[in-house]
Amino acid sequence: MAESHDHSHNQNKKTLLIAFVIVTIYMVVEAVGGYLTNSLALLADAGHMLSDSISLGVGYLAFSIGEKAADQLKTYGYKRFEILAAVFNGATLVLISIYIFYEAYQRFSEPQDIATSGMLVIAVIGLLVNILVAWLLMRGGDTKDNLNLRAAFLHVLSDLLGSVGAIAAALLIIFFGWAWADPLASVIVAILVLISGWRVTKDAVHVLMEGTPKNVDLEQVAQTIEALPEVKSIHDLHVWSITSGKNAMSGHVVIEEQISFKESQQVLREIEAALERLHIGHVTVQLETEDHPHDDSIRCQGQENHEVVGHHH
Repeated sequence: MAESHDHSHNQNKKTLLIAFVIVTIYMVVEAVGGYLTNSLALLADAGHMLSDSISLGVGYLAFSIGEKAADQLKTYGYKRFEILAAVFNGATLVLISIYIFYEAYQRFSEPQDIATSGMLVIAVIGLLVNILVAWLLMRGGDTKDNLNLRAAFLHVLSDLLGSVGAIAAALLIIFFGWAWADPLASVIVAILVLISGWRVTKDAVHVLMEGTPKNVDLEQVAQTIEALPEVKSIHDLHVWSITSGKNAMSGHVVIEEQISFKESQQVLREIEAALERLHIGHVTVQLETEDHPHDDSIRCQGQENHEVVGHHH
């Protein structure tokens, strides 16, 4: 499981670096093209590609910093920096969408002349670049479970839609003379960007708030542990994410009084094995008997300063 996580981490890191180089190069091209053609849709898309470039760069930096070993100040290591990067990327998506809305309002009020043929060519190239980068991220990275990579992928995906919007706007202006199509396309893109940014920010904040991971059912965890023959109940159960794909759990497990130390260690191993199947790889369990005072709630905040009998990483 650890090897699989490390391989996924290295693959995600390599994919982000390649995507960063491609996006950064084309971002400069599109920004110049948007300025020369006077297209807000292109400039909005270039601005979004700038955020893509920053997003991919920050994501790559987060993976690099996350490789640092745990120390006395950061006992879990630096993996959570990836989640901070996801928050940053999600927040920048929201801010970019607000800025595009503002610029579009100005363009609706005062329509401007646009060099549509140049706009169309640059938008088509931008679409092809975004398709390539999105494909690289999907093929080489974990865009489903890794929040940091998903945030970067959403940046690229919404930028891809921005290129589609710019192409549509250019065609409408060429064939029908609808100058308002340019700011309208940017508004549609801004809405999609806003939705993506909100979702990834919300998910990242959930991790920072020690929320229960989406791929873990707390009731199922409790029932799985309580189904073991020597276990009577569990309380003070907590499950959280250290970073994407790395879940942790702590809890107090009440066992039969008469079992031996050797048998209690076997119980710990059974709990660890069962929870690994439920996507939890870092397990800390305190074994105790019924005469040990406790709250019956499996989610209570409970006592924290008891002797920890079992630990697995």
